[in-house]
Amino acid sequence: MPHAIRIEQNGGPDVLKWVEVDVGKPGPGQLRLKQTAVGVNFIDIYFRSGLYKPPGGLPFIPGSEAAGVVDAVGEDISDFAEGDRVVYQGPLGSYAETRLVPAERCIKLPEDIDDRTAAAVFLKGVTVYSLLFRTFPITRDSIILWHAASGGVGVIASQWASALGATVIGTVGSAEKAELARKNGVTHVINYREEDFVARVKEITGGEGVDVAYDSVGKDTFPGSLDCLKPLGMWVSFGNASGPPPEFPIGLLQQKGSLFATRPTIVHYLAKRPDLEAAAQGLFDVLRQRKVKVEIGQEFALKDAPNAQIALESRKTIGSTILVP
Repeated sequence: MPHAIRIEQNGGPDVLKWVEVDVGKPGPGQLRLKQTAVGVNFIDIYFRSGLYKPPGGLPFIPGSEAAGVVDAVGEDISDFAEGDRVVYQGPLGSYAETRLVPAERCIKLPEDIDDRTAAAVFLKGVTVYSLLFRTFPITRDSIILWHAASGGVGVIASQWASALGATVIGTVGSAEKAELARKNGVTHVINYREEDFVARVKEITGGEGVDVAYDSVGKDTFPGSLDCLKPLGMWVSFGNASGPPPEFPIGLLQQKGSLFATRPTIVHYLAKRPDLEAAAQGLFDVLRQRKVKVEIGQEFALKDAPNAQIALESRKTIGSTILVP
């Protein structure tokens, strides 16, 4: 029988258990995949810890993206066949050797994009597409702040935003990560362990601030992110690596410059198949054009998922992390 990582109770990395699972045959609208590479994302930790609740409750198999090969096709499916290479994001369950997944969430992989790259970039890439093109449409005149610029999402976003002509200011936590950020299109790098990022943003922008602050850090960068914005700027809170930002009175946005604030999730942005396809095509295009290059900084065996999450949670990882079944 195939194996998977299962969570039976919320907690630390030790709750990730390596177990045998009975996958079965695909039902109507489903594909069965033999997975070849699995992406690791911070949202996996949120579900493990209990910050986010899995739709079906406990127990559950974590993970929201992977690449693999179709080895069985359910009824009423004409767009996929056995042997197709695919990548997907959502629903939960990707920390597995073999799994069932809705065909509508799968995208066929082009021949020139390998499985490891796809698993390392897909969820992060379609997230970046949504943030840069829909949450706050970026132009060559945009000045943006991106926290955790050397992380899996940050590396992709920095390259993509730079390719669009934007000026990218990125925060990092070490000299090594600063060098990586510079290599990936960050115009101005701020080491937040050594510098006051708010003061540096104001210095870089001549006191004006940025158009938009993309914040996946949470508690540690609030309210500093708001203080980096120019009047009418937007704070995009899309993660909580340091813990959730505190609740705040809505009047704070008015006091700091009639600011906008949003908490996006691709569950809503990519709920419709055409939106998922558009995001995937946009991602594949920049990968082919080499405008976005994917660095897989860490690779673990699937059964070593606890160590992968420990590395990610420590905020010491560089680039993307994948699991290999």
